[in-house]
Amino acid sequence: MNISFTDQQSDYIAAQVASGDYRNASEVVREALRLHRQYRQMVINDLRAQIEAGWDGATSGRSVQDIAAAHSVADY
Repeated sequence: MNISFTDQQSDYIAAQVASGDYRNASEVVREALRLHRQYRQMVINDLRAQIEAGWDGATSGRSVQDIAAAHSVADY
């Protein structure tokens, strides 16, 4: 697998290794992927909860678009 990083990303990875928090660049990338996976799962779980709440409160008068707009991914 070949992965390309911007100069800024490479500098960040190098700084993390230099700080002693990680032994090498692979550890930094693995940690980033692990955190990204957790974040995505949190978003999915939150959306599922909102959908369930929407089904339970279908008489609220709010559309799916209203609910989605109120809880955009940018909120995370």
